[in-house]
Amino acid sequence: MIFHNSLISWYLQNKRDLPWRTTSNPYHIWLSEIMLQQTRVAQGLPYFLSFTTAFPTVFDLAKANEEQVLKLWQGLGYYSRARNLHKTAQHIASQLNGIFPDNYKDLLLLKGVGEYTAAAIASFAYNEVVPVVDGNVFRVLSRYFDIETDIAQASAKKEFTALASELIPKDNPALFNQAIMEFGALQCVPKNPDCSVCVFNESCAALQKKKVDLLPIKSKKLKVKNRFFNYLVIEDEENQTLIQKRTHKGIWHNLYEFPLIETEKEESFEYISNAITNDFFEKNKITSILEPNEKSIIHKLSHQHLHIKFWEIKVKGKVEKGISKAELKSFPFPIVIHNFIEKD
Repeated sequence: MIFHNSLISWYLQNKRDLPWRTTSNPYHIWLSEIMLQQTRVAQGLPYFLSFTTAFPTVFDLAKANEEQVLKLWQGLGYYSRARNLHKTAQHIASQLNGIFPDNYKDLLLLKGVGEYTAAAIASFAYNEVVPVVDGNVFRVLSRYFDIETDIAQASAKKEFTALASELIPKDNPALFNQAIMEFGALQCVPKNPDCSVCVFNESCAALQKKKVDLLPIKSKKLKVKNRFFNYLVIEDEENQTLIQKRTHKGIWHNLYEFPLIETEKEESFEYISNAITNDFFEKNKITSILEPNEKSIIHKLSHQHLHIKFWEIKVKGKVEKGISKAELKSFPFPIVIHNFIEKD
C-alpha cells in the first residue's frame, strides 16, 4: 500500500477531535498554529478556546490592546508569539480588510508566520499542495526512510521538504499534512514508540535496522544561560505594592514584574538586604525584609534557567505609584510571578 494511503487510513481511525480541524477558517487555523508552536496540544487547547471566545474574529483581536492579549496568553510562554499575533491581526484587519492571504507565498509575508505555519494555513484553509515540515515530520520521515541527515543543519529542512513534496497527494494535501503531524504526535513519538502496533512496522527502515531510538539525528544543543532574579515585593501601610513593565527586548517583553535586582550569582540575605536598603525606597523607611523562599525557584526557559527569589519588604507610609493587590490581578505577568501572586 502507498505510504500516504496507510498514513491517512491510520489518521482517520486515530485522530483527536480538535476544534481547528473542523474548520477551513484561516483565522482559527492561524491562531491554533501560532499557539501550538513549542506547546503541547493539551496545554494549547484551553488558550485557543479562550481566544476564540474573547476575539471571535481577526477584527476583534486587532481592536484589543496588547495587555489584554498578553493577559489571555499568560502561562503559554514564548510571549513574542502573542505580540506578533496581535500585530499581524492589526495588519490583516487594517491593510487586508480582514482577509487572510490565500496562498503559501503571501502568508509567509505575515509577521510571525514562518514556513511551517504558512504551509499549515495554506493547506488546511485553502488546500494548497504544500507540505508541512515540523519536528513530528522530521521524526516520521527520518525513521521510515532511515535518513541520517542532522536535522539541526539548515540544509535538512530543504531535504525533508523535498521528500514530503513527493509523498503528498495532490488531491488531498490537507488530510496528508494533518495525518503525518498526528502520526508523529501520537504514534511515532520521540521516546519508546510502540512499534508493534504501528501500521508501518513491516516497511519502516529504522525498525528493520533497529535504529528507531537513534533517529532523527540532532547534534546542536542550546547553551543554557543561568540568571539570578531577586524580586522585591513591597507592601506599604495601605497594603499597596509596586510593579514595573519589562520594556527592554528579551524575555517577557511588555509583561509586568516586581522591581528587580538581577545578580551574577545567588547572593546572601545580607547582600540583597543591603542592596535594597541602599538603592531603593529613599522616601519610605523599610521596617522589615523577609526571604520567603530561601531556596530559589528555578524557572526553565528554552535558553535560560532563571533562579528566582521573592523578597517581601514592608515600608512605612505610602509608596508612589502603588497599586492594590486586587489591581495586580488585571496585569499580564510571567507565569512564575502570577503563581506567586495567586499563592500569596
